[in-house]
This record gives sequence, C-alpha cells and structure tokens, in this order.
Amino acid sequence: MLRIERILCPVDFSDASAGAFGSAQSLARRYQAELIVQHVVEFNPPYFDYYAPATYLVELYQRIRDADQKKLVDFVSSHPSNGVQPECLVSDGGLITDAILSVAKARKVDLIVMGTHGVRGVDRDALGSVADKVLRKARCPVLVSRKREQDVVGPKGVQGSIELRRAVFCTDFSDPAQRALGYALSVAAEYDAEITLLHVLEDVPRPAEIERALATATQRLERLIPPEAGKAAKIKTAVRVGRAYEQIIQQASATQADLVIMAVQGRNLLDLAVFGSTTYRVIQLGSCSVLAVHG
Repeated sequence: MLRIERILCPVDFSDASAGAFGSAQSLARRYQAELIVQHVVEFNPPYFDYYAPATYLVELYQRIRDADQKKLVDFVSSHPSNGVQPECLVSDGGLITDAILSVAKARKVDLIVMGTHGVRGVDRDALGSVADKVLRKARCPVLVSRKREQDVVGPKGVQGSIELRRAVFCTDFSDPAQRALGYALSVAAEYDAEITLLHVLEDVPRPAEIERALATATQRLERLIPPEAGKAAKIKTAVRVGRAYEQIIQQASATQADLVIMAVQGRNLLDLAVFGSTTYRVIQLGSCSVLAVHG
C-alpha cells in the first residue's frame, strides 16, 4: 500500500501557489499526511546597501523575514483548512531550489506539490523556473499543479478543495513506469476517479503490422490492471500512435482529465541534456496537473 506521510508545498503567494496549496491540502487530507507549506525569503538589497553597515543589512533582512512569516501565515489562514493544519515554514534566502530540496531531504518528504502559471506551462518567472529545477533534481515525486476553475469543488460539499475525477497514466512499460503505476492506482482509488492507462507507439508500425502492435500493447496494458481491482474498477486502457507528448495531451483533453501521471526516467521520458522532453512538454503545453514520479 502506498504511503504518503509528508507533503511539501512551496509557495510564492501567487495564484498558482493558491492552486497548488489546494491540491496539497486535498492530498494531505486523503492520505492523512503532514503538510509543510514553505516560503523562501528572497533578499535583494539595493546596490547602495552593500556599502551600509552589516548591522543595517541584518536588521533589514530580519524585517523582510518577519513580514514574509506573517504573509505566509495569512496566506494559509485565508484558505479553508478542510481539516488540515499545515506547518508554516519560512526558509532563509539563497537559491530557492536548494532551499526546497534541502527541506524535502531533511524532512523525508514523500511528495512535493508546486504551482504552474498556465498558458506557457512552467512560467520562467518566480516559482515557475524553480519548479523546472525541482522537477530535475527532486528525489521524490513532484506534482506540478495547474488550477482550473472547474476543479475547485469539494468532496461531499467541502468548499475550496481540489477534486480528482479523471486521470491518465502514461507508461512505456519500463521499471520506472511500473513504480509510477503504484502512485497512479493509489491516487485514483483515494479519489474514486476514473483512470486511463495509456501507451503511445512512437515508432509507427507499417500498415500491415499496426493492428498487431495495437493489440499487443493493449494486452500489456490490461495485464497492468491489478486482479483485485475487479470489474467495478474505473480503469480503462488506450493505445495511441504518434509523438508521445502530443498523444498524451490529446488523451488528457479527450477524457477531460484532471491529472496526468508519468515516470521521468523511463525510455524517452528523461533526456539528460534537456529535462524530460516528453514530461516537460506535457507540463508546458498540457492543460491539467502532472504528477512526475522519479524512478
């Protein structure tokens, strides 16, 4: 059984952070997990301040830190708790990515939930570029959350929570993808969500072989369905032909998926030169949240 005991949600007080916080709250409630909400202090003193006494800079930084601490508490308090009482953590300045990864390691975090600014996917300002770096370096799964108005509905009438109705799990049948499957099935079960197991045939077979290739891939997908799931489980399979990221996005759109789950070390999912071409493009160009599970 998958256990998620600690969730880390870095915030920069943007709307994207609010969406990520809602997702983190929802998951923390479902898994009865500890939720840590982190803000990293950014200290960029004016040029002339470098000539000021050290005591002045220390006092200036402390004022900024105290203000950010209050802002973080107010940010958390402004959202419905839904039974989750997060820990508010303000980290000292420096490289934001390093601060996030340091907390994740020190607190043995099982999942990081971060926001994305939509339109262009991972935005290059503020938290967006940080999300990109965290995705590359994190040892635990990372949920890049995209807030959509239709997603803001509560389970059993709880207002302000993020619900999951439909998900797409992408697999290339690699070992990392098998590990990601555990997360996909667990999350779908927690939310009683419909999930589609998807495989994309990127090497397009010849016309005479395509039916056999589709049938073989479908059989492999069906073997991934746990026997205990039974006929009542909301599990479907789909095989598409084409570029992986395009077909994943199209499948998510066709099924109105709220979440895409994928591994980031499977075949064709992690390019060491350019971060996970498929994963990155799905996050950048897709319209729903993405859970990236590191193998």
